[in-house]
Amino acid sequence: MIVDSHCHLNFLEFKEDLDNVIENARANGIGHMLTVNTRLSESLEVQSIAEKYANVFCSVGVHPHDSKDYNNANLIEQLTNHTNHPKVVALGETGLDFFYNNSDRDNQISCFKIHLEAGLNLDLPVIIHTRNADEDTINCLNEYPNTKGVFHCFSGSSEFAKQGLDHGLYISFSGIITFKKADELREVVKYVPLENMLVETDSPFLAPLPHRGKRNEPAFTRYVAELVAQIKGISLEEVAEVTTQNFFKLFNKAER
Repeated sequence: MIVDSHCHLNFLEFKEDLDNVIENARANGIGHMLTVNTRLSESLEVQSIAEKYANVFCSVGVHPHDSKDYNNANLIEQLTNHTNHPKVVALGETGLDFFYNNSDRDNQISCFKIHLEAGLNLDLPVIIHTRNADEDTINCLNEYPNTKGVFHCFSGSSEFAKQGLDHGLYISFSGIITFKKADELREVVKYVPLENMLVETDSPFLAPLPHRGKRNEPAFTRYVAELVAQIKGISLEEVAEVTTQNFFKLFNKAER
């Protein structure tokens, strides 16, 4: 079985047919899914999805795009309160996005650091979004050197992946690795040890080939895992087994 380590099942794209999406994932060998929170206002909705489906876990956190709305003294308490839920297994997604800059950089950095602090306090992993912010991301992690977590939907360089690995982080790959112009990223897949790797969809976004341009869904994690297997010259079964083990090792509050 394969784990989709990052999807957004509460998004509007899934409102009409979520039962079918979950069943289609199961039919394609996706054993578990982690539906990831991006705004505290949607936390209860995300948790209700995890409650409904036995094979779905969830997180709590604030995306860097929205950090301007939540960067305040109450954030660490709010995050902590939500982690009392038995299926909340991680913090995030959080991090830095200096490509869109939907929130100013100071707000993003401060909000990210609050998540890192909460992760250490609660002994929970942090799901990290980072785009055009390599140096600042690493600088933040240097302040919280014992952070457990993952660079999700990785699209950076081998050097940035190495910096993440040096911090003990996992690297998660999405359908981007199937895109025709992603040769450099496929080299990163070759570089990152399987024992430090997760696979994901980031659905409903970034559908892999041959579904690019359509709605992404957890069932399509299989295409990511198949290409990882091809790049590394190993079987799909090995990729599935090891990345599943990695998921439950990192998100150790999750129960199979």
